[in-house]
Amino acid sequence: MKNNILSVRFILKLTLSFLAILLLAGIGYTITSIYLSNKYFSETTQRLHANLAQDLIEEKFRDTQPFDSIGNVNKALFGDIMHDMMAVNRAIEVYLLDLDGQVKYSVVLDHDAPETKEKRVNLAPIKQFITESGSNYVLGDDPKDLTKQTIFSAAQFNKDGHEGYIYIILAGEDFLATRSDLFNSYFMRLGLGGSVLTLIFATLLGILAIWYLTRSLRKIIYAAKRFQQGDLEYRIENAEKTDLSNVATTYNNMADTILSDIEKIKSVEQLRQELIANISHDLRTPLSIIQGYIETLHMKDSELSSEERAEYLSMVSKSSERLSKLVSQLFEYSKLEANQIQPEKEPFLISELANDIHRNYSLLAQQKNIDLKLSMADNVPLVFADISLVERAIQNLMDNALKFTPEGGEVTVKLESEEDHVEVTIKDSGPGIKKDNQALIFERYRQTKAGQQKEGAGLGLAIVKKIMEIHDSSIKVFSKPNEGTSFSFSLPVYAVG
Repeated sequence: MKNNILSVRFILKLTLSFLAILLLAGIGYTITSIYLSNKYFSETTQRLHANLAQDLIEEKFRDTQPFDSIGNVNKALFGDIMHDMMAVNRAIEVYLLDLDGQVKYSVVLDHDAPETKEKRVNLAPIKQFITESGSNYVLGDDPKDLTKQTIFSAAQFNKDGHEGYIYIILAGEDFLATRSDLFNSYFMRLGLGGSVLTLIFATLLGILAIWYLTRSLRKIIYAAKRFQQGDLEYRIENAEKTDLSNVATTYNNMADTILSDIEKIKSVEQLRQELIANISHDLRTPLSIIQGYIETLHMKDSELSSEERAEYLSMVSKSSERLSKLVSQLFEYSKLEANQIQPEKEPFLISELANDIHRNYSLLAQQKNIDLKLSMADNVPLVFADISLVERAIQNLMDNALKFTPEGGEVTVKLESEEDHVEVTIKDSGPGIKKDNQALIFERYRQTKAGQQKEGAGLGLAIVKKIMEIHDSSIKVFSKPNEGTSFSFSLPVYAVG
């Protein structure tokens, strides 16, 4: 229900935004249309009346005297001219200019306009108009208000030694006032009617358009709701073909990742349970032995011979050592897995480390009647690694090899020098590992059965793998049943300088 409310709210916001955009666009379109219409009307009017001033000079000044003998304007003549022109077009205003653009006389609606006297009109637009014969749209000064520009017709005259310009405003003040009143009324009707119609049609079209455009969003919301309700396998079909392909594809990938993480968590939980079971078993065995022999020593102390007492104490000692080793392995692996151990790399002779390990394990190998060999060249180079961690890895591999190699068998430690690394190999002649189990032996808490032995919590090889990982290396295994097993890893050669 909440998702549906959010969806409706989102669609409502989109609809209102869409309507606001349409309304603003409509207002902008109306204003632009009116501006262009006015310009079109003005340009058309000027083009139609471009020759009006020239026609006035040719028709009215040909057989008449526009000026008297002392140079004054013939007002009677101009009154007749204005009367004739006003009969055709009441919007015009006629001005007589001298060669400097000074207003010498004006006639507006049959009356002289003394307020325009002593005003000077810019002649640049007039000269441009005359030069181009009125073929282009040009605006000139309005003598009544020089801050305004208006359409005009103009022509130059030279009569009886008097020169100047006839300057006719084609859209006079009264005309503009009348047009402004009508325009405001028209604009109100157009704006109100257009706004109402725009809102009605835009609302309908907006709802339909947004409902269509948000269909992909509704699919994503539906998929998220299904996922929330526990349907973890539900995905958006053809996500890459939807309008919101990036979002839909990302949702599917996110759902796959979450599902994968859930499976990993389940796997980790299963491994945790296995760990608890393995640790419980491995801890219980030495503890039971220790407890049993100690109870026997307490109950039968007076009845036991010195040899029996020494044997019991030896078993208690071995079990405590085994318990201590197991706890140390668990602690060591937990620190490696939590990245609490950082390698302190330094150059060292891997050959010397191999000799030390060979010497330390020789006695144990002799006790088990195992032939322990060391194979390496005389010029093995320095390697760059953490010597203590590498020693720990080799010791784990040696423990593993000696554990599973039968009496009379053979264990070999081999160093091979390559161009940029040294390969370390520990090979035994034990029962080998089945191919199906080789991928499992490095997993934590995994155990594989070899011969009749099955010991430990399966952490020895897992520790080796972690040590190699923090050295940017890897541990490899080569084994066949009844043909022994080889473990190998490589360390980088130390580059001087």
